[in-house]
Amino acid sequence: MNKQIQQNYPDAQFVNPQITSDDEIDLRELFAVIWQGKWLIIAITAVFTIGAVIFAIMQPNIYKSEALLAPASEEQGGGLSALASQFGGLASMAGINLGGGGGVDKTQMAIEVMKSRQFASDFIQKHQLLPDLMAAEKWSMAENTVIYDADLYDVSANKWVREVKAPFKPKPSMQEAYKEFSKVLSVNSSKDTGIVTVSIEHPSPFVAQQWVNWLVEDINKMMKERDVAEAKRSSEFLNKQISQTNIADIRTILYKLVEEQAKTIMFAEVRDEYVFKVIDPAIAPEVKNSPKRGLISILGTLLGIILGVVFISIRHFFRK
Repeated sequence: MNKQIQQNYPDAQFVNPQITSDDEIDLRELFAVIWQGKWLIIAITAVFTIGAVIFAIMQPNIYKSEALLAPASEEQGGGLSALASQFGGLASMAGINLGGGGGVDKTQMAIEVMKSRQFASDFIQKHQLLPDLMAAEKWSMAENTVIYDADLYDVSANKWVREVKAPFKPKPSMQEAYKEFSKVLSVNSSKDTGIVTVSIEHPSPFVAQQWVNWLVEDINKMMKERDVAEAKRSSEFLNKQISQTNIADIRTILYKLVEEQAKTIMFAEVRDEYVFKVIDPAIAPEVKNSPKRGLISILGTLLGIILGVVFISIRHFFRK
């Protein structure tokens, strides 16, 4: 019959009914296999769900404290900006930056300094943060204390007891500390408003708050000391140049430049919020930031279902 139809209609295309039937049988067979192994799939899913729940519960709460900062550097240097167009060439010869355009923005420089290895190392050593950074396990809300991992740090003896291979030592190096510090520190700047957000994540909300406050204080202090030292060196150079020239016009220009350096020093000495002005200070958060225990449990359940179905299917086809 098929041959006769093919002869009468040579251009017609026919589907092999056997192929369609095989495809339908395979799909039905797959569902049948899954249904037959439903209890095994349920058991695998339950194991993964319980494991995910236990894992989520064992994870310590992580709190995130942050502060909103506004750039304060634009409020200074008005006189230098005015002199930049007139005496920019002479100031460049003197090694003085009048802020007349170009170069790195002071706020952006402060952000990069805060992220730098040198600043982080000095910050950790200055405030003795190594145990809280490298060995903190969880936070006791009742006693408001940090509980440390006994396998890493002995609190009573104030001694590091972790076991590591060379070249590492029981006490973490600053390179190790910097890597860990980079994970908990976040510094972001809004392109639209210029507002800077500094945040720290830690098992203790009070430790996180304290670190953010110290970060803001230290970066303001460091940038202020840098500018004051630069202004003093520039003033010494300019005074030397004044003593070596007898041309009245040049001496007048140099005196103006010395005056601007004196203003920079005065501005820095009387202001603590030198680069960043605090808009919203850091607080000790009441609600944890992570872990997302519900999400971890759901992902564990989905993973159990997928692995259960895959295992049942592979076992069936291998037997077949």
